[in-house]
Amino acid sequence: MFKKGGKLYGIFKAKCPRCHRGEFFKYKHTYHLSKITKIHDNCSKCNLRYMLEPSFFYGAMYVNYAITVGLSILVFLISKLIFEGSLLHSFIAIIFSLLLLTPFNLRLSRIIWIHLFVQYEKKHVSEND
Repeated sequence: MFKKGGKLYGIFKAKCPRCHRGEFFKYKHTYHLSKITKIHDNCSKCNLRYMLEPSFFYGAMYVNYAITVGLSILVFLISKLIFEGSLLHSFIAIIFSLLLLTPFNLRLSRIIWIHLFVQYEKKHVSEND
């Protein structure tokens, strides 16, 4: 499941969706707002062009929306059921968690989006990988 060739490997390692060797993002871990979603133009290993068409990553907004809704529900349930917080405390916890995880969500939604459209191809992997 988390081996090279699996979708989860490519998503969580932020690798090229076609070869799983090249880095997808220019900066590994960053909270610098102007660098969060910067990606390479092409894969350094298989030369896949990451921007498949103009405005390709606008579709990642839908993935980001789904992640945000899921996270909000999870935080609400934890806040209400486990910590028995009030409604106001639950919403404060949701807002805090969404603000804290925004960079992670933006990056995750982009990598998920491209992995929906590009499949892993073993022929792009060299023998010594």
